[in-house]
Amino acid sequence: MKKVFSLLMLCAFTVFALVGCGGAGGGANTSQKDAAKTLRVGSSVDFAPFEFQDETQKEYQGFDMDLIRALAKEMGMDADIQNIGFDGLIPALQAKNVDVVISGMTITDERKQNVLFSDPYYQAGLTIIVRDDEESIKSFKDLSGKKVAVQIGTTSAEEVHKIEGAEVKEFNLVPDCFMELKAKGVDAVVNDRPVNDYYITKSGATGVKQISERLTAEDYGIAMQKDNKELQEKLNAALKKLHENGEYEKIYTKWFGEMKDEKK
Repeated sequence: MKKVFSLLMLCAFTVFALVGCGGAGGGANTSQKDAAKTLRVGSSVDFAPFEFQDETQKEYQGFDMDLIRALAKEMGMDADIQNIGFDGLIPALQAKNVDVVISGMTITDERKQNVLFSDPYYQAGLTIIVRDDEESIKSFKDLSGKKVAVQIGTTSAEEVHKIEGAEVKEFNLVPDCFMELKAKGVDAVVNDRPVNDYYITKSGATGVKQISERLTAEDYGIAMQKDNKELQEKLNAALKKLHENGEYEKIYTKWFGEMKDEKK
């Protein structure tokens, strides 16, 4: 009887151990599955109306934020958005700390050497903001000999640096550029038109005006690791689907008004 009892106890212990191992293994698999369903997104959340923090809202707001959540949903994933300084976005991508970057990032040949881009999802252009009483600046060539504020690491900074005689002052955040303009520390601000529009019309900015001339036509894209062709294909397919089912237009209209010549 002792032998039988001992044998039964041994069997019971073995079964318990196997169940325990199975439980642990299941937990690990669940964790892996959860990770596979999460799209890790990097964004510099200081570029309204594309991405910004609204103190009244729990989640990051903006056109890019709504779009990446819709794209992730279309791919059967959840977007986990991390706020990273703009000049640290591509390094974070290369270090594989994030899967994608969406941050009003212009597709350029230089950036394409280091990352893959999705199909363009928005076309922007650069415009100038000056104070209401400024009469000597009417176009980009008039910026020669002037002090111009730009956001560091952006195509705005690149383009203004090309203007002979322009004194460029670079700031980490777009609001800092406008503060410097109103404080008369610079003569003009150069940034993407939708961003300039937002600060004039949505933020109640007064004492400033926008010059009508538009410099460049820039395509924004979603960046990912250079070797991740599979993710690139999935994102492009999801973006195409959002255009087809009207979700893209819905998001666009929310932030910019009626779609006119926006590329589809």
